[in-house]
Order: sequence, then C-alpha cells, then structure tokens
Amino acid sequence: HKAIELAPEDAHTYYFRGRAYDNLGEYQKAIDDCTKAIEINPDYASAYNNRGYAYSQLYEHQKAIDDFSKVIELDPDYAYAYAARAKAYKALGEPELAEKDRQKHQELTNDIEAAPPEPEEKEMPEEAAPQPMEKAPAIGLALTGREEGRRTALLDTFGGTAITEGAVQKALMWLKRQQRPDGSWSLKGPYTGGANIENKLAATALAILAFQGNGNTHKQGPYKDVVARGWKWLLPLLQDDGSFGIHGGFNHRLYTQAIATIALCELYGMSYDKTFKEPAQRAIDFACQVQAGTGGWRYSPNGQSDTSVTGWFVMALQSARMAGLIVPKENLEKISDYLDSVTVDGGVQYAYQPGGTNKFSMTAEALLCRQYLGWEKEDPRLQSGAQIVAAQKLRWNENDLTDLTNVYAWYYAAQMLHHMDDDNWVKWNEVMRDVIPSKQVKSGREVGSWSPSHDEWGQGRGGRLFMTCFCTFMLEVYYRHMPLYGLRIE
Repeated sequence: HKAIELAPEDAHTYYFRGRAYDNLGEYQKAIDDCTKAIEINPDYASAYNNRGYAYSQLYEHQKAIDDFSKVIELDPDYAYAYAARAKAYKALGEPELAEKDRQKHQELTNDIEAAPPEPEEKEMPEEAAPQPMEKAPAIGLALTGREEGRRTALLDTFGGTAITEGAVQKALMWLKRQQRPDGSWSLKGPYTGGANIENKLAATALAILAFQGNGNTHKQGPYKDVVARGWKWLLPLLQDDGSFGIHGGFNHRLYTQAIATIALCELYGMSYDKTFKEPAQRAIDFACQVQAGTGGWRYSPNGQSDTSVTGWFVMALQSARMAGLIVPKENLEKISDYLDSVTVDGGVQYAYQPGGTNKFSMTAEALLCRQYLGWEKEDPRLQSGAQIVAAQKLRWNENDLTDLTNVYAWYYAAQMLHHMDDDNWVKWNEVMRDVIPSKQVKSGREVGSWSPSHDEWGQGRGGRLFMTCFCTFMLEVYYRHMPLYGLRIE
C-alpha cells in the first residue's frame, strides 16, 4: 500500500501487490490490481499471466484463456502460460486444444508433468507462484524504489539529502571514468590506491551494482550505456553450469560468484528483459547446488560455511526472489539453520563461524539475513540486535590509526537499520549522511571516490574501487531496496 501511495502510476507496484493478494487467496483483489497494471502498461505479460491465474482460481476459465492467450501473444516462449491455458481448456471440455498446449509447454520445459489434469487443483507451478507471505515481506516490490520519481520520494522519506544524492552522482561519474575500453572495471587501477590483487569480475559486478542501485539498467537511466557495456563484458563469463569461473585470490571465488549473481538478478528484476532471465536462473541454481551441508557458503563449492560469504549468497537468493525467479524453500531453510549455529546468544549477535566470538560486522550481516528470511520486526532478538548495531558509532578519523573504518560492516548495518525504520535508524543515519559524503574526494584526479587508506578492508585488499562502491551503496540505501516491513499486505 505504501509503495502505491509513493508511485500511483507504477505498473510494477500493482502487479506485485496482485501477486501478494493471489498468495493470500484474495483473487478478486488480485484481478483488480493486475487490471490496473495492464491499464498503465498494456504490454505487461506478467500482469496478464497473474490475472489469468486469478481468474482460473475463480473458475472463470474463458477469461483465464483470454489472458493466457495475450501472454503468449506478447511472449511466445512464456512456458507457464501454455500449461495454464491447457488446464483451462480442459476445464471447458476442449481436450484437443489442451493437449496442444500441454505439448508446447513440454517442448519449452521438457516437463512431462506439464498441465495438471485436475481442473479443481488450486496449486500453481512453482515457476509462476508468488513468494510465500506468511512471515516474509512483500519481496517482489523491493527493487521498485530505484525508479525515477519514487527515488526522490524515498530519499526524502527515509532521511537522505541533496548532499547524499550529490555524493552518489559524483561517485558514479568517477566509476564511469574508470571503465575499461572492453567494458570491465579493475580492482588495481588505473586510479591510485588500487588493490594488491586483481579481480576484474568482482570489480565489474560491484561497479554495475552501484549504477543499478541508482536506477540505471542497460536500457534506461543516464548511465545506461555504461551498464550495457559492463554487461556485454560480464555476461559471457557465465558458464553452462551457472558458475562465473575462478577469479582473483583463493578466497575470492564464491564472494565473486555471489556478487555477480546479485547484479544479474537485479538487472532482470529491474528490466524484465528475458535475455537475462535464463542466465539469472542458471546462476541461482548454481548457488543452491554449491551450498554447504551446514547451510551456508564459504570459499569453495560445497565446502565450509562462514557468515560473511553466506550473507552475499542470501542477498543473491533474495535478489532472485525480488525478480520472480525460482528459489527452493529448502535452501532458505538451511540458511536459517546455519545462522542458528553461529549466534552466540540465541539470535541477537553472531560470529564469523560456529564457535567464534561475536563481531559487529557479522551481527549486522546476519540480522539482515534474518530480516529477509522472515523474522518479524517485533522479534525481540532482532530488536536487541539492532540496538547493539546502532550503538557501534560510525566514526571516520584518519588521525587515529587504532580506529580504522569498516565500510563492509557499515554497509550491512545501514541496510539492516534502514529496514527497521525506527529510532536506531534515525540515529545511525544522522551520522552516516554527514560523515560519508564529507570524506569523499573533493578535487583532483580521484574526485568523487573515497580513499581506502584508513579502512580495515579497503587498504591493500579492496582498494579504491571497493571503497567507493561500498560508500555509494550506503548512500543509495534510502531507495536501493524498499523497506521490508513497510510493504506487507494488511
């Protein structure tokens, strides 16, 4: 509801609320919202598909057929529409038409169980079903805050300023200047303060995330050409099994995989360009396949788990859910089991690995994971954890060599506290929105970037591009993801 108030003419918002109503069994409300989405965008195939599903649940099979036919007209490879239309044809006593659609669905998916035979069955194939809503936020709306118009409204609503947004724009200009002729970025240079090890894939994915976080895709936004060149270089690195291969140091592989997967799922979720749908799903399938038996991820496929790498994969899976891709429930449940194993006090604070001591960075990261995995805002563990995180004051004093900055930890703290949207967020943001822009380079060759020289992870290991991307992510937090607890269907 809040999202629609902010952007009443946004088709995606009505569509995703319609999906949420479907999941609650409120099919007429789903039809009304999808109809509104179609009025705004008459070529919105997913809205026709969702409305057709709602009609079928009300046994209005001819209307369902009409909608599924429109989906197929707009996207002839939309496999679910054939299966769903086959089911509707069968209910109306048209077995030949049903069989034709069933075969087409089988051709597209190699699924011998296409088109369930019982018209009374209410279950929707997992590929098209709305995400569960019992305790989880309305995940499908999460990326819509980046859109033009809504971005400005959210910036004002959640405490951003002209200064924070100006810093974002300066950072994007710096990143644009660092793009290599082939479309990639480098962790080592040509800027000063580069990392001590190269990983072009990680650098490129991080830079793309900064542009996409501000609403740019390969098709829209002032930096669309930059993003398009970046994807022209990055996407061909995706292998048949969904892996992006091995890049950087021994501990880089799965960090890099997760970061690139987030960027890929975001792009599909923002653009709905079907060119990116199958690659994004392939990367997500790989993420699920390499999950450790303990429930998380670390440096190697199916190896150990740690909270740091696991957090990146949680955001990859959630980015897939934001885009409507398939994420098996069992993989999400295993993550919760892993997080249970690294809490040091029953769910408030977290360690890097089981048996370790609690860390500020791991607590912020784990609590963000808990939010996306369905913890209620009122959960006392989350409330206590947020208070502890917010109490870790954001300080940036280059003259104190014993008190290094930690933009990695701040990045997770900012996201988690923003979703809480309470006094803890207000206090954290009052400092963050002043300190981060004030430390941005104001002149010279590196204007618009942030120096890594005083950061725990930036100096040597991450470098200036890492530092600049993470500071940019923090200043995009106001609209980067819609606040989870403000998007429920009441």
